[in-house]
Amino acid sequence: MKPVRLSQRERLLVHCAPARAERIDDRAMRAAVFRAAKSDEFVRQQQFDRAVAALVHAVPIPPETAHWFSSEALIARPKWTWKRAAKNPAVVAVGIACLVIAGVFIIQFIEHLHDFPGSSRARRLLSVANSSRSVLLDPVRTDAGALGDLFFMKHNLEHYEVPPPFAEFQTLGCRVFDDEEAGRAAQIWVTEKRMQFFLFPAERDPKTGTAPDFADWRFVEQEGWSGAVQQQHGVLFMAAIRGDRQLLAPYLNTPKE
Repeated sequence: MKPVRLSQRERLLVHCAPARAERIDDRAMRAAVFRAAKSDEFVRQQQFDRAVAALVHAVPIPPETAHWFSSEALIARPKWTWKRAAKNPAVVAVGIACLVIAGVFIIQFIEHLHDFPGSSRARRLLSVANSSRSVLLDPVRTDAGALGDLFFMKHNLEHYEVPPPFAEFQTLGCRVFDDEEAGRAAQIWVTEKRMQFFLFPAERDPKTGTAPDFADWRFVEQEGWSGAVQQQHGVLFMAAIRGDRQLLAPYLNTPKE
């Protein structure tokens, strides 16, 4: 016979091929064996494998171990039970991953359970409050309630007025800036416990174009800051303070838990 050149993949398949060709159920292996059958080396190897298999089958099994090989419990596939599955590392890992994912979803659901129109903008501005420095603001010493006229005259911002519970607080500075999420926002820094006030546009209904007001106070939290939010005339006002929302309760007319 002429020597047959096999690819590396075909040689690997030939080395794994069973001694009997009828037991080959893989098409690629069957093709590799068909090509290798034309070589003397493969024929000799097949003859050797068959001789070894016949010799193994001819070896008698000792009586004291014969019942091992006839026991159905020994050769049968072990039954899959819940206890066995609970001990499987792969099942345990999948279970832990599912619990973690479920926990994340639950936490997010609880955090957004009391969301209101504009809550995402309010959280965004709490992040601004956390990173702001007083040097960024224009120094203004006056009552917070008097800045509504300034915002209207200088920046043409209508209804950007601080509500009565915070109108008499003394200011340190203010500014008006454009935020990519909150829109045209006004920021006020006051002396009272270093609180910051924000006034920014409310979210409007895409269909009606209106933004329903709410006189009660809504709360948001972000990065260790808490904010009390009220909406009037399509403008949201937020009083922000570093710490828990309970610090804001004494300043509100109708504190809401």
